[in-house]
Amino acid sequence: MDMLLAIELLVVGLVVLWKCADMLVAGAVGLAMLFGVSPLVIGLTIVAMGTSAPEVAASIRGALCENGGDLAIGNVFGSNIANLALVGGLIAVINPLVVQKRTLRREVPVMLIVILLLGPFLLNMRIGRLEAAVLLIVFAGLIFLTVRLARQESRSRVSEKDLGVEVDTKHVKKNIIYTIIGLIGLAVGADMAVRGAVFIGEAVGLSKAVIALTIIAFGTSLPELVTCVVATLKGHHDISVGNLVGSNIFNTLLVTGAAGAVKPLTLTEPRLAAGTDYWIVVIISFAFALAAIFGGRKIGRRSGAALLCTYVAYLIYLFIFAPASCVAK
Repeated sequence: MDMLLAIELLVVGLVVLWKCADMLVAGAVGLAMLFGVSPLVIGLTIVAMGTSAPEVAASIRGALCENGGDLAIGNVFGSNIANLALVGGLIAVINPLVVQKRTLRREVPVMLIVILLLGPFLLNMRIGRLEAAVLLIVFAGLIFLTVRLARQESRSRVSEKDLGVEVDTKHVKKNIIYTIIGLIGLAVGADMAVRGAVFIGEAVGLSKAVIALTIIAFGTSLPELVTCVVATLKGHHDISVGNLVGSNIFNTLLVTGAAGAVKPLTLTEPRLAAGTDYWIVVIISFAFALAAIFGGRKIGRRSGAALLCTYVAYLIYLFIFAPASCVAK
């Protein structure tokens, strides 16, 4: 690969990301009407699963490598932190993020509970197939309950006016196609952008540690970031919130469970086994929830800026305390 091709990959990847995120949001809102559920539920399920696909693939690949447990769990923690502090903070700065009352009562507590549930599983420095099965069963149960409860509520209260868009049920196929293309495009666009950016970073002399912590970490969060920004700019705060909260639930349960089911995860870094990094995830998760609660169900620009500063502080912490060899991997 030469520099020109790398730049083309980066630019084309970002364009694909933006256009496919736009299609995904449009298709997701259409499907919300089709299945009689709110955009929040679509954000919590279809959109969150799609934007979490890179994390699933990365953790499964990592589980098969040497020190795979560290790679898989590190990916989960890093993604969760980036989703709430980086992505959540950025979109709140762009436009204050509105959080529904039911979200604070249901989905946000679930996000907090599942990350606390993971802690005891990590104490013995291992996620075996039994623990992985438990996580996957909990995940499946949550998806079933979320969709079932949402459909019951939505039949009586969701209308085209509530969604803020006009949805023609005759165009069901169009909504499905938009959603599928959007999900696939997000993965392809993110991969193109990261490949191009990594090559450019290496060409200008950035270390592998810097590339891993900045370009790659940011790249794995690009699907969530672009989707949330597009949804927020269009006024679909429910999709943004659902994507962020849902992605973190997916990462904790599905990503960890899937990786552990493929191959038991053995940790070599105590900091990942309910250590420093684990508690940073917990603290940021609670900070996100408290920002919405004390902000009157709204995460404002000040809270968003605080979350962004927290993410920067975490990167500084990694540079100072994390061994370069571990980061570079």
